[in-house]
Amino acid sequence: MSFINKLKNKFKQNENKEEVSKKYQEGMTKTRNSFSSKINDLIARYRKVDEDFFEELEEVLITADVGVTTVMDLVEELKMEVKRQNIKDTNGIKDIISEKLVEIYYGDDQAEIEKLNIQEQGLSVILVVGVNGVGKTTSIGKLAHQLKQEGKNVILAAGDTFRAGAIEQLEVWGERAEVDVIKHNAGSDPAAVIFDAIKAAKSRQADVLICDTAGRLQNKVNLMNELSKVKRVIEREIPGAPHEVLLVLDATTGQNALSQAKTFSEATNVSGIVLTKLDGTAKGGIVLAIRNELHIPVKFVGLGEQVEDLQEFDANAFVYGLFADLGTEAGEE
Repeated sequence: MSFINKLKNKFKQNENKEEVSKKYQEGMTKTRNSFSSKINDLIARYRKVDEDFFEELEEVLITADVGVTTVMDLVEELKMEVKRQNIKDTNGIKDIISEKLVEIYYGDDQAEIEKLNIQEQGLSVILVVGVNGVGKTTSIGKLAHQLKQEGKNVILAAGDTFRAGAIEQLEVWGERAEVDVIKHNAGSDPAAVIFDAIKAAKSRQADVLICDTAGRLQNKVNLMNELSKVKRVIEREIPGAPHEVLLVLDATTGQNALSQAKTFSEATNVSGIVLTKLDGTAKGGIVLAIRNELHIPVKFVGLGEQVEDLQEFDANAFVYGLFADLGTEAGEE
């Protein structure tokens, strides 16, 4: 039985996981269509696994924005595995590719890397960073909604005081999720907003405080300084916080998302990625590039417009969404 069919059967045995795998399958249609057709075409043209096959496979993976470094690592592993298993026919390689992608994502870590670091007692602080236009405020709103559904008392801090409409946008999401929003006037000091939000969260015995931050200032240095200042205020008021620094990236920007991740990591020690608009791109391989090259786990992915379409990331479901069309061979169950 192929690795993809093993995943399929595993999902079928758990109703929640099956629902999640369906969301990935539907949400990753664009990436899968591009990826699967190219892999199938490659396999149709090459009957045997040779150096030319691997060269073209590298191109296919790079086109899906898996990232050059990750592709080189993957192809090296594939060559070793092909040799070890003495695979001559290209049909036998599909399964190994899917299996190796899951291995590359998790490495020596456990699947728990995707879980949010929410404290069992006291206030958990989540700092959310990212450039304007990536879906930061929307992601905060969707995350607040999910945590509220789990029975958590959530408060939002409108720390993006520089962008016109950012405070109002967060307030709209606060109303939708039925959570309080702590705000100051536009142009106020973001660190002061976060300070007041922490005080309010403590006095209201909130479980989670999610802090929005600026996505753009006059220049990159100013923005990073502002984020560092906000982080220092949080650390001073709540030792050990922020418990998560989530960087929101737009999947449709591909390799540009990778360079954004590098920049923000230098200023804020990013602990996890929220990858939005995965359903709108053929470049879904960026998930693997981020994990392999920056060693930052993807914690959530956006697979649609609805509130529930912000999904906790699952590398097995992701690879299944990527290879679902390749998994079912004729006569294979």
